[in-house]
Amino acid sequence: MTDTVLAGASAPAAGLAPGLYPDLPISTYHADRNSLSSSGARKLLPPSCPALFRHEQDNPQPAEKTFDLGNAAHKLVLGEGPDLVRIDADEWRSAAVKAEVADVRTAGGVPLKPAEYDQVQAMADVIRRHPVASVLFAPESGRPEVSVFWEDEPTGITRRARFDWLPNPRAGRLIIPDYKTCRSAEPSALARAVDEYGYHCQDDWYRAAARAADLGEDPAFVFVCQEKTAPYLVTVIEVDATARRIGAAKNRRAIETYARCTETGYWPGYSDDITYLSLPVWAERRDEEEYL
Repeated sequence: MTDTVLAGASAPAAGLAPGLYPDLPISTYHADRNSLSSSGARKLLPPSCPALFRHEQDNPQPAEKTFDLGNAAHKLVLGEGPDLVRIDADEWRSAAVKAEVADVRTAGGVPLKPAEYDQVQAMADVIRRHPVASVLFAPESGRPEVSVFWEDEPTGITRRARFDWLPNPRAGRLIIPDYKTCRSAEPSALARAVDEYGYHCQDDWYRAAARAADLGEDPAFVFVCQEKTAPYLVTVIEVDATARRIGAAKNRRAIETYARCTETGYWPGYSDDITYLSLPVWAERRDEEEYL
């Protein structure tokens, strides 16, 4: 990668230059509208569409309560993130408590109920005792929240990624971990989550980021998946070669879509034509038996 940007460097007005940004604030990372992220790329493809991607870019939403637990767990596992503030009230209905919660959010923190605060502490403790996850996220073995910006050669657009954890340089293959909270860490449930959330696309995207930043020619990318209910079981997974190929193909389609929409200024919805539909297979079979 050329023009590597060192820690603490400021970004040019037109967007962030290609390079590694170890200390880039997450708000600056997400606010960059001159580059495409992995989550943005997935938003460009079905079942979403470019119009929804652009709407979300133009209308960023405030933090939601549903993300508080995951954000808090990330902070304790990675050692970096927003302040966690315990709100000593099990119900957040009174005006005083609502005001306290609002103040915490305004300051950039994550408000948590007492049970939630204890929960994320327990989750982080399980990670620290897991034989694989504890090594992947071992303190002093790397650094959290490292951003990468690079140019996509076929299209010229800027791509970006933000590693949960970037290991320090060492001998052997680079293994980059990404922390996910989940409903179930049972492998077959995780396979469905990979498909639902596009984790195989993220795998390809982040390995491309590592190669572009000259971090390794053949980096591995693994997901450390932890259940959000006790006993907070952990499963570490790596997607197979077929999933990676599919993820790469979907990413390429998204990148080309983004480049085309950026050039033309047109961000289409689901379809610009009349769409011919059939009933869902299950409904068709049900009604054929009943009425035909």
